[in-house]
Amino acid sequence: MLSAYPFKSKLWKHRGPAAWYFVTLPKSTSSQIRKSHGRSEEGWGRLKVAATVGDSSWATAIWFDTKRDRYLLPIKASVRKSEDWQVGDSRRVIIKVENEDRRISRL
Repeated sequence: MLSAYPFKSKLWKHRGPAAWYFVTLPKSTSSQIRKSHGRSEEGWGRLKVAATVGDSSWATAIWFDTKRDRYLLPIKASVRKSEDWQVGDSRRVIIKVENEDRRISRL
């Protein structure tokens, strides 16, 4: 069973040599995900998820940013292009995380 977390967020570009684009999950959504799924995080607060924006869905990961106290979702170029998503534009995003109980029951 997957837990779904819908939210709306603006696209932003990381300042640095790499052209990484992200959305920041709302604080309440980040807190809820971390409380429910934090034990599944891998190194650097990485948590595997499925993401959906408009008609685009993909397997990815969110990363916990300790400075913001929120998760960040990287948005790949193909999604930005297919959804015509520019920096500063808001979109509805759905993050799906597999429930911890299901992972444990398969071990």
